Amino acid sequence: MTTTRQNGSLYTHIENRIATIEFGHPASNSFPSELLERLSKELIAVGAKEEVGVIILKSEGEKAFCAGASFDELVAISNLKDGKQFFSGFANVINAIRTCGKLVIGRVQGKTVGGGVGLACACDYVLATEQAAIKLSEFTIGIGPFVIEPAVSRKMGIAATAELTLDATNWKNAYWAKEKGLYAKVFENTKELDEEVAILSEKLASYNPAALLEMKKALWRNTENWDTLLAERAAVSGALVLSDFTKTALAKFKK
Repeated sequence: MTTTRQNGSLYTHIENRIATIEFGHPASNSFPSELLERLSKELIAVGAKEEVGVIILKSEGEKAFCAGASFDELVAISNLKDGKQFFSGFANVINAIRTCGKLVIGRVQGKTVGGGVGLACACDYVLATEQAAIKLSEFTIGIGPFVIEPAVSRKMGIAATAELTLDATNWKNAYWAKEKGLYAKVFENTKELDEEVAILSEKLASYNPAALLEMKKALWRNTENWDTLLAERAAVSGALVLSDFTKTALAKFKK
């Protein structure tokens, strides 16, 4: 079942030192700004809990993992301030994953687009199904994946990021994403995926918390400037979305 709430849903369950944060939205688990803000705050809050050893990040349902940012909000942007604020949503979530102090396991059951790819790339370890194809389609509407690019490049490398970005109309399958370093393992179905997520999270939760924290810091070294960098990237996208090119492109997608 997936949520019917127009602002989306966010639930956290903590058991045996494992925190599972699950988000959902009726539009293929896309993110309105309010839900992105809630997720950012929840990651920081959960990461601060001593009783939590590891975080699992997942989405509702059996189909799409995440369709990126809310299209309805995107087309409604009318000024630079709102544009930067809109694109700062995924920037804040990526930075929350980076700074929350806990290792984050991504559980990706289906297709993911745009900001959803950035979300997966920001996770410390990602497990997926064969249905978990990815695409960066931002060029098709006159913008680019500038906010999430640092996370995508860090995880998959510059060449893969370029291929994803420039081949904006085509999906890359889950095995391509595994080959490029996004997914650690790919499974035939969600049953096998969830079994492996459970095994891995239980192991991690049993390890020395101090060692896990130091590993988190090591994995994210040289990203200390991301608060500033991602904010700058959000401003770039916020300006581009106001361009005549992008407004014309977006008009074609309006219902």
